Amino acid sequence: MTERAPAGVDVNTPNIARIYDYMLGGKDNFAVDRAAAEQVLKAFPESREGARQHREFLGNVVRFLAGEAGIKQFIDIGAGLPTQKNVHEVAQEVNPDARVVYIDNDPVVCVHGRALLANSPNVAMVEADLRELDDLWDRTLATGLIDPEEPVAVLLFAILHFLEDPGEQVAEIRRRIAPGSYLGITHMVRRPARENDVETVGSVYAASAPGFKARTVEEVKAFLGDFELIPQEKFIPLQVVARLSSIGWGGVGKKP
Repeated sequence: MTERAPAGVDVNTPNIARIYDYMLGGKDNFAVDRAAAEQVLKAFPESREGARQHREFLGNVVRFLAGEAGIKQFIDIGAGLPTQKNVHEVAQEVNPDARVVYIDNDPVVCVHGRALLANSPNVAMVEADLRELDDLWDRTLATGLIDPEEPVAVLLFAILHFLEDPGEQVAEIRRRIAPGSYLGITHMVRRPARENDVETVGSVYAASAPGFKARTVEEVKAFLGDFELIPQEKFIPLQVVARLSSIGWGGVGKKP
């Protein structure tokens, strides 16, 4: 039976957000996404647990930032499809006044996101691309939800490995955000023992993310610049970090 999709949705090309949705056990995906996900799982069988632990890590990071760190505004770049326990839901559980701007460069994701978020206070969905940072920043501020003079949390979760060379843009984000702000990053890593597996994943994503590039842990940490690294164990058990170290690395830094 042919799967039905909203107008304008390409069901013949794998979509990053829908692959991730499938990994999490969601329903917003199609046969082509499931087939791509299964290829990833063949190369990295731990990917399904990785996706779920990634979601847990995100929630714990946001909970820490909205609570202990006192952050009231969040920018989630590369947000993907809204799913359970989104950034705004977690943040507003801790601080009902928390404000969140979601950003994605996929117009279909943004349309879907705006529909799901229509009745959510202090939340906006913006269509913009990290590679065009000035435009992204202008559109983010135009929502009226982000005060650039106040500390903000910028989340770059599972996006930078889909870009060939985002170093300049990330450095500019670090420069623009106010002192006391936080930058959170998760990224697929490259380790010598899994080179062939990484190449397989890259070929799977090639149709929807031709800039896919896994990096070493040191290269990923470099995106945080001179920010103070928050201990990982605040967000995820270190035994989980060790178990999934072949897949990715995540960290949070605070701007001095």
